[in-house]
Amino acid sequence: MSPDERANRLFNRVMILVEAGKQDSVQFFLPMALGAYAQLPTLDADARYHVGMLELAGGDPGAALGQADTIQRANPTHLFIYVLRAHAYQQQGNKQLERRAYADFLRNEPAESAKQRPEYADHADALTSFKQEAARVTGSRPGA
Repeated sequence: MSPDERANRLFNRVMILVEAGKQDSVQFFLPMALGAYAQLPTLDADARYHVGMLELAGGDPGAALGQADTIQRANPTHLFIYVLRAHAYQQQGNKQLERRAYADFLRNEPAESAKQRPEYADHADALTSFKQEAARVTGSRPGA
């Protein structure tokens, strides 16, 4: 198994545990997952999204915001920026910035989706769910 595969498998395991509400198992596997990403020579937007989501699972929204900022420096309108920001601001209880992240996602989503980045296909379900949540939070139409 390559280092990338190991990191991705650990990410998937942690996210499944988060969904199942198994916080004790999340805390057990989280350091392994973060360590696997720390060992990669470079992190692309997808890997940074994974790290950010892991940081959120561990209760560190500040670190997730750092990943969003790093993605933005390389790809200024990448959808993962807004996903990480919205979730991080939600954890921080900052409704105003959370709502802005959702609105930014909706504003940039049509053009970004047209780029057909491989990571968007890999996370299509999560992005679809996030878009619906963004529409609900901002009061926009889901198809807009």
